[in-house]
Amino acid sequence: MIYNNATRLNRAQSGAQLAPGWHQATGKVTSPVTAPVGEYVTRHLVLLADRAALSNANILEAFGLKSRRRLRDTYIDPSLAEGLVEPTIPEKPTSRLQKYRLTEKGRRLLEQLGKDGGRS
Repeated sequence: MIYNNATRLNRAQSGAQLAPGWHQATGKVTSPVTAPVGEYVTRHLVLLADRAALSNANILEAFGLKSRRRLRDTYIDPSLAEGLVEPTIPEKPTSRLQKYRLTEKGRRLLEQLGKDGGRS
């Protein structure tokens, strides 16, 4: 039989004996203070750190990418979803003039990553 966390939890809750070395977890499981940020999002934040705002073309060039779809899916959308980056024209998300800049949350995260050596 394969034992996974759910199996151990079910056995512990039912009063069944756990295998030697396995202990029932106590207390509540809580989420981390800050969610880990992916490598691509971190690269995006670092790129925007010293700049007011960058367009899709500027970001594509900086990362050496050719696909705007990859840029959006890998860098921009995750950064926007986390609230780390904001568009300069939020009412027109597909505007050719759209640029992206760091939010205050993004700046704080960059400071935090700088203090702990970039480790998440």
